[in-house]
Amino acid sequence: MIRDAFLLGLFPAVMCFAAASDIVTMTISNRLSLLLAASFFVAAALIGMPIAQVGMHAVAGIAVLAITFGLFAAGWIGGGDAKLAAATALWLGLPLLLEYFLFASIFGGALTLLLLTARNWPLPSAVVGTPWIERLHARETGVPYGVALAAAGLVIYPQTIYMRALAA
Repeated sequence: MIRDAFLLGLFPAVMCFAAASDIVTMTISNRLSLLLAASFFVAAALIGMPIAQVGMHAVAGIAVLAITFGLFAAGWIGGGDAKLAAATALWLGLPLLLEYFLFASIFGGALTLLLLTARNWPLPSAVVGTPWIERLHARETGVPYGVALAAAGLVIYPQTIYMRALAA
């Protein structure tokens, strides 16, 4: 019962919180990425994941961290996005990475187009003065890409080994 609640709830809850945090503050806390990374090892133990497979998941996380760190250094993505993508890759492993990043790209593109379009319209008077909405609406503000990363992770999560373990 506790195992099932952990596997069903933790990853989705952290991803939703990361997305909400990115929308409201334009940051993703290091604590969320660390929680996600640490909880992977708990989840792996709960389903009896073989150590070789744990290692391959670690390779996925490290590879994504290296790539996204480069993207962060170039100024193309935020540091929170880089860490969230790496922690998510740790959970998903190599077989699901391509599909994860495909969905993240699609969702990120749609989010970017939506924000660029919305930023051309005036804010409704009912939300003027709401700091996070004004920040999100400002043209000089970036895109909270953590939303796309989290949404992609949630779309892919049902295909993971954790969900197969629950079904067994």
